[in-house]
Amino acid sequence: MKFEVLVTKEQLEAKTAELGKRITEDYKGKELVLVGVLKGGFIFLADLARKIDMEVMIDFISVSSYGNSTQSSGVVKILKDIDMDITGKHVLIVEDLIDTGLTLQYLKELFNTKGCASVKLAAIMDKPDRRKVDLKVDYVGIEIPDEFVVGYGLDYAGKYRNLPEVYVIRET
Repeated sequence: MKFEVLVTKEQLEAKTAELGKRITEDYKGKELVLVGVLKGGFIFLADLARKIDMEVMIDFISVSSYGNSTQSSGVVKILKDIDMDITGKHVLIVEDLIDTGLTLQYLKELFNTKGCASVKLAAIMDKPDRRKVDLKVDYVGIEIPDEFVVGYGLDYAGKYRNLPEVYVIRET
């Protein structure tokens, strides 16, 4: 396989800082829970949480829609739900990549049934050309083309999440 850099570490850091500043301003004085979508969203969540200048709570949900494929199946399975009571709290779902939008739409609808004060979405990367649903993403990072990418939390069959930049992966 061949890897081509698509998004640099510096671009990721700058966009994360920008989003963190906006989130800090928007949620000042509110009780905010960041819900990281595992496994891919953990790196962005960690970086973003450190850029939010206020108290936040953090929890995780694990879902699957890819398996070992490079294409989303469109079927969302919850593998691990959150642990905390989010009734009355403001929830920000933090994801690495918005692709079809089906997973985030499902999660937003799920969290809206849990009595939250609000439910919003944040993602460091967005592939708008792949969207299958009309989804409002409140904090959007970097728009990328419809390519299969790895790094910065994104994987292929469980590998490459630890790469510090985002790469297009090509078969050789």
